[in-house]
Amino acid sequence: MKLIVGLGNPGREYAGTRHNAGFEWVDRLSQMLHAPLKPEARFHGLCTQIHQEDIDLWLLEPQTYMNRSGQSVAALCQFYKIQTDEMIVIHDELDLSPGIAKLKKGGGMGGHNGLKDIAVKLGTQDFWRLRIGIGHPGDRDAVVSYVLSQPRKEEAPLINEAIARSLEVWPLIAQGDCEAAMMKLHTKV
Repeated sequence: MKLIVGLGNPGREYAGTRHNAGFEWVDRLSQMLHAPLKPEARFHGLCTQIHQEDIDLWLLEPQTYMNRSGQSVAALCQFYKIQTDEMIVIHDELDLSPGIAKLKKGGGMGGHNGLKDIAVKLGTQDFWRLRIGIGHPGDRDAVVSYVLSQPRKEEAPLINEAIARSLEVWPLIAQGDCEAAMMKLHTKV
C-alpha cells in the first residue's frame, strides 16, 4: 500500500459524526505511527508521509467535504503516481451494523458520495475499501441527517470497537496483503 485515505467532513461541527469514521481510523493510525497529519494545499487535505522500516506510504484526510473527496485523492495519486490497487479508502458504511468492519476490493458505491467522487476522479471503482459499519436509519429520507449526526450511546462503543479491531490488521494492510487482512478481519472470534 502506498496511500491510506480516511473519508469524512472537515470542521468541528462534523467531528465525531458517523460520516467521519474514516477520519477517526486514520487519526488513530497516525497516532500509532507517531506521524501527525498536516495541511497540504496541493492535495486539498491533511496528510503525512511515513517512512518506517518496511512502511513507505501516505495517510490522507481530504478536506474538500465528502462529496468532493476525489479531488484530494486524485491530486495525491497523480503527483506520486499511485495506482488504485496501491490505495485503500476507509469509510462509514450504512449497510453494516455498528461493530462490523469489512474489507473489500471494488464493487458498488452503496450510495456513498465520497466513494462515488473518488471513482469518478480516478476513472475506476477497483480500489480497496475498509468499511466501518454505522447502521442504517431505516428510512432513505433520513440518511443525510443520520450520517451527519453523532452515534447513539449504544452505537458509539460498537463503532469504536470496529475501528480498533480493523486497526489490528493494519500490519497486513501495510504489507499489501489485503487478502490476509480480510480473512483475519472477517473471521469471527
